[in-house]
Amino acid sequence: MQMDRMDKISLIAPCGMNCGICLGYLRDKNRCDGCNAIDGNLPNYCSKCIIRNCENITANGLKLCYACGKFPCARLRQLDKRYRTNYGMSMLENLIQIRDYGMDRFLENEKERWKCKSCGATICVHRSCCLRCKTPREV
Repeated sequence: MQMDRMDKISLIAPCGMNCGICLGYLRDKNRCDGCNAIDGNLPNYCSKCIIRNCENITANGLKLCYACGKFPCARLRQLDKRYRTNYGMSMLENLIQIRDYGMDRFLENEKERWKCKSCGATICVHRSCCLRCKTPREV
């Protein structure tokens, strides 16, 4: 994967997930276009996501959950707990970092955080090692 794909603001889902580090986005076959894709290729679980389709996000034109008056809602807290436990990544921390320091700084941090130390490829949050060179991911 080219690192410039990590720079896309459109790859940050409303929940704070960086779709650029998701297995669905990084795989070559049936690649997902990211949660913000309007007419793109999305897995069924993404297109039906409660957070992505939240009425507060869609009706109010919000881009990210931190701008919602209900932030963090119960669904977002559940998702965050699962990702912290299983993958060592927090959606809530992502959203707070974006809110407090801006998208540009967040994306720069993400590019470094998810870069394989051995080959430079983007590390997948859902795997314990680099998809390209199999170097174990540092958590």
